[in-house]
Amino acid sequence: MNPVKLIKSRRFSDERGWFSEVYSQRDLQSFDIHATFVQDNHSYSRAAGTIRGLHFQSQPFGQDKLVRCIRGRIYDVAVDLRRGSPTYGKYVGAELSRDNGWQLYIPVGFGHGFVTLEPDCEVAYKCTNYYAPQHDGGVLWNDPDIKIDWPLAAGLSPTLSAKDFALPALRDFKSPFTYDGHPLENLAL
Repeated sequence: MNPVKLIKSRRFSDERGWFSEVYSQRDLQSFDIHATFVQDNHSYSRAAGTIRGLHFQSQPFGQDKLVRCIRGRIYDVAVDLRRGSPTYGKYVGAELSRDNGWQLYIPVGFGHGFVTLEPDCEVAYKCTNYYAPQHDGGVLWNDPDIKIDWPLAAGLSPTLSAKDFALPALRDFKSPFTYDGHPLENLAL
């Protein structure tokens, strides 16, 4: 079973607009997600081409994340960082938007990042652990071994934090995560 899951929440539409349940523990369990979320985060990115990531928290403060875009559009990715995994350094990605309402579930052991595909994007995500700066880590967003195909508009230079520009390359990274027997699979888009 794929550890990273794309969740396509159902929407019920009528002349007023739509309604959707964005979080249901029962529904997540049907995806074999048994996480207990303890913190909600919300980010705003002003410019198209803003990249945040590739981030994780190490144990004992590892975080599963349930990510959704509530304004605009993003390309969201998860990178396998589990030592011994046959898919180590591979990634999956999906476009999340206000319009499609999709969510990406990213378990502990994966780096997470996204790029904004238009200006004024807001991303909300649930975490299974509290932020612990001493356990915060990541790998370089444009690592040549990972080869993420970031969908940046032609000629657009990405906007990143100084911290994200300084993250280590995968080849210089000592992973704190171990493989659990479930290789990363392509997402069913």
